[in-house]
Amino acid sequence: MSKKVLIEGPISPEKIAKSIENHSSKTGIGAHNIFLGQVRADKHEGKIVEGIEYSAYEDMAEKIFHEIRESIFEKYDISCMHIYHSIGKVKVGEISLFVFVSSKHRAVSYEASRDVVEQIKEKTPIWKKEIFEGEGWHWV
Repeated sequence: MSKKVLIEGPISPEKIAKSIENHSSKTGIGAHNIFLGQVRADKHEGKIVEGIEYSAYEDMAEKIFHEIRESIFEKYDISCMHIYHSIGKVKVGEISLFVFVSSKHRAVSYEASRDVVEQIKEKTPIWKKEIFEGEGWHWV
């Protein structure tokens, strides 16, 4: 099985930067497309979101992420792809989804990246619970 996709807590800017840095030696790549999903401070019925707690059927989610990854490699001429999704607590402004697709040409990286994100939203057993300001949620 491939690398673990689900990670506890937010995806750090350092992890994103390291992923980019690690590809500088892969000189056959001409394009990288990065999608970052960030927690928004949405407002519902006068309450403002402070964060999201993500939960998942982890084994099943990992299996589906692997299937999505394989389907994208079959469908598109891409060189590399990384996917990370948060579980647990993620504050407003933090990153909860990181998709990084590399290919020779930009159009392919755009298309593949969009396809990955849409499949994740449609197929993976990941749920989110919005936590609102004043609910006494304790951040670790």
